[in-house]
Amino acid sequence: MFVDIHCHLSFPEFDKDRSDVIKRLTEEGVGLLIDPGVDVASSKKSIALARDFDFIYANVGLHPHEATLPVEESVFEELLTLARSPKVVAIGEIGLDYHYPEHNRPAQQEAFREMLKMARSLDMPVVIHCRDAWEDMLRILSEESNSAMRGVMHCFSGDTLIAGECLRKGFKLSIPGTVTYKRSLLPDVIRAVSLDDLLTETDAPYLSPVPYRGKRNEPAWVSAVTTAIARIRDIPLKEAAEGIAKNSVKLFRLPN
Repeated sequence: MFVDIHCHLSFPEFDKDRSDVIKRLTEEGVGLLIDPGVDVASSKKSIALARDFDFIYANVGLHPHEATLPVEESVFEELLTLARSPKVVAIGEIGLDYHYPEHNRPAQQEAFREMLKMARSLDMPVVIHCRDAWEDMLRILSEESNSAMRGVMHCFSGDTLIAGECLRKGFKLSIPGTVTYKRSLLPDVIRAVSLDDLLTETDAPYLSPVPYRGKRNEPAWVSAVTTAIARIRDIPLKEAAEGIAKNSVKLFRLPN
């Protein structure tokens, strides 16, 4: 079984052919998919999609691009209510993104801290987005961490040193389609860590793996990510897929 722990299947990019996309992913052997929200509206859509399919689960969260000051308390209150819905398995997608200077860093940090506190209050894992912000990300995790903190670095893009810091804080690394790109740092990371520390995702509709690069990404193609991990680690594809599925079920506390 292949696993896509981060796919925006509820996004508008799939509105015209979502049923066909779901058919293709099941035919490819994808048996578990998690659809993350990025704000209140998208979190509601993620939950609605999860209700329709046994193998789909949802996250609720506030993406750093959606964080502005002041962050209205009503947003967090509504997300907290949504997080208690059946089939919601994590708080995410949350985090920091400094790639675009127009996004407010203090607002991002404030929202990130609030969402971490929410996850702790619910005893849920977090799904973290980090882009060009590793120093602040790791600092905030250290300041906000306690024994209940756990989760995954979504679409991991760091090097082996950053990977080690994330693992020491109790986080798994989610590998996207960029592992298939020529200049990717991920093969070194995948060799350096245990298979127990790895998850797989597509981040569809973004970041299509080779040989689909340039096309809209879709969850069926998470098989290419798992295949790349197996090749890099020089292990059978079945071993890689089974290990990653086991990691996913354990982290998100899903039924076996």
